[in-house]
Amino acid sequence: MHILILGGGGFLGQKLAKQLSINKTIVINGIRGDILKIQLLDRYWPEEIVESPLIEYVEGDIINDDIIRPLLESKPDVIFHLAAIVSGEAEKNFELGMEVNLHANIRLLEMIRVLNHKPVFVFASTCAAFGGEVTRTIDDDTAPVPQSSYGTQKVMTELLINDYSRRGFLHGRVLRLPTIVVRPGKANAATSSFVSSIIREPLQVQRANCPVSDDVHVWILSPRGVTYNFIHAASLTNETVGHKRIINLPGNAVQIKEIVMALDEISGTQASQYIDWKPDAFIQSIVLTWPPFFKTEWANQLGFKKDDSIHEIIRFFVEDDLKKP
Repeated sequence: MHILILGGGGFLGQKLAKQLSINKTIVINGIRGDILKIQLLDRYWPEEIVESPLIEYVEGDIINDDIIRPLLESKPDVIFHLAAIVSGEAEKNFELGMEVNLHANIRLLEMIRVLNHKPVFVFASTCAAFGGEVTRTIDDDTAPVPQSSYGTQKVMTELLINDYSRRGFLHGRVLRLPTIVVRPGKANAATSSFVSSIIREPLQVQRANCPVSDDVHVWILSPRGVTYNFIHAASLTNETVGHKRIINLPGNAVQIKEIVMALDEISGTQASQYIDWKPDAFIQSIVLTWPPFFKTEWANQLGFKKDDSIHEIIRFFVEDDLKKP
């Protein structure tokens, strides 16, 4: 089996590549096979990359068709599409967000259609597909009404993947991700980045800022959980998924104050003393439009998983990614 990960230099791409290289086999559309090659595309790589004889690193940008076309012509059995301009950057730079999060995806889908290889296509979308009244509960039939350019670009790509799948050009599985916590490394331009920062930095005796009040709820999932769900999505057969290819992943609705309490309990110290509470109007204007309450019956039925608790999510970070002094 040949696997292609777009956005393979990001922390999720690296975790997915590592898990696949450990597994050495994968189920794609119900068929199990040995993994022969894992190609990762990105325009940059972290200082420490996953090393495996199965992995091939390709430097390039998803907007560059001359880079993308040869990767598709090598006929990957499954494409994990994780590449994107993140929420805050897409809001500040409309043209860049549209080019990377929509126009490049249209060209990508067209190249797949013309090649007629029909790979399984797992797309990382977002719960920012929803907006409006944040106290409501989102279910599988709730219509997306995004309140950010990032969410809008993702939803437009979702619909295209669904139609290209309906037409038989590829086999799409669209996963609407919760906020992924805890992200290792440095904070990025995602407006939800602070949720990881208020855990990651205090555990390393560094200061972090929380730009929202402690009664705000967020819908979250761990890197371990989302990695499992990516691989599981590829395994599902077309018959199992049917026409409901756009899937709200399960997660946990957690208040910021609950995160802070769990942080102190797991650290055994007052780690939360390193959190500053300075409001940020730009971040609030986006994050506070994301409904944090979901009923994910379809995802549960399909076998997708969530974490047991915020305590488990923090423990996963300590075990997997916390840099020891």
